[in-house]
Amino acid sequence: MNNSLVETNFNFPNQSKIYKGKVRDVYTLNNDLLVMVASDRISAFDVVMPKGIPYKGQILNQITTQMMSLTSDIVPNWLISSPDPNVLIGHLCEPFKVEMVIRGYLSGHAAREYKKGNRLLCGVKMSEGMIENDKFPEPIITPATKAEFGNHDEDISKEEIISRNIVSMEDYEALESYTKELFKKGSEIARERGLILVDTKYEFGKTKEGKIVLIDEIHTPDSSRYFYFNGYSERQKNKEPQKQLSKEFLRQWLISNNFQGLEGQEVPYMSEEYILTVSSRYIELYENITAKKFIKADNTNLENRIENNINNYLETNFGN
Repeated sequence: MNNSLVETNFNFPNQSKIYKGKVRDVYTLNNDLLVMVASDRISAFDVVMPKGIPYKGQILNQITTQMMSLTSDIVPNWLISSPDPNVLIGHLCEPFKVEMVIRGYLSGHAAREYKKGNRLLCGVKMSEGMIENDKFPEPIITPATKAEFGNHDEDISKEEIISRNIVSMEDYEALESYTKELFKKGSEIARERGLILVDTKYEFGKTKEGKIVLIDEIHTPDSSRYFYFNGYSERQKNKEPQKQLSKEFLRQWLISNNFQGLEGQEVPYMSEEYILTVSSRYIELYENITAKKFIKADNTNLENRIENNINNYLETNFGN
């Protein structure tokens, strides 16, 4: 039996709030610090699957830690430390209520809209005559509002964000600039590793001092889409599907088992064998994206390990 972390119920010193997302559980301490625990939960079609994927949380967490370090010269981030393979501790920030989605290629949601005949996405014009997975002349930013209730975020234009005062003009222009620079850096890192960063999303917040910082995850397979560079041009020329490095394989498996998150559909049974296959694919994703060998942390008793590591860090650094 493979251990995975699907739920946490910690109670840390000076804990004031808990937020449980689709993948991460976030603990607020002293109204000042955030403890973010990356679980092994996996979601597709905005539905959390009933079983966890061993090491998935560690993989997402360690990719984020590495990518935060590699991009800190572009924009400061919320991260202070990672005292456990599944944990990030950082500054409490006020999140902006938009996700900054940036697309270098006509893929995913953009491609689906294009096939419907739409040539305007979030107020951005897309050229005629493109086929799925073609590269845009320049990357386009297609923001989404962060849903406070429910799972579905909505497309929104820059003009609407500013006119509705969701984000001020000054702040939005800073977010836009950071997004372009981060995507450029992420694309360079991907290219060095034989990959193409197709699209991704960035989330930002403001510190108590009013400084804009990068928050949440960055350049992970859950927040980004990657293609393999080798063979990309040939596949486009032949109008063949691209070889992807993302959790698209899970979506395709669910579709083949008649599940797309629609009302009345049941999540198909995920055998232990299939779960191990998904775990292996995530390890492959990690090693390709980071160019590092993945080292499995001891997951014999995940909850105890995580709780002890967090408490030891807090006691040593904050006297809690």
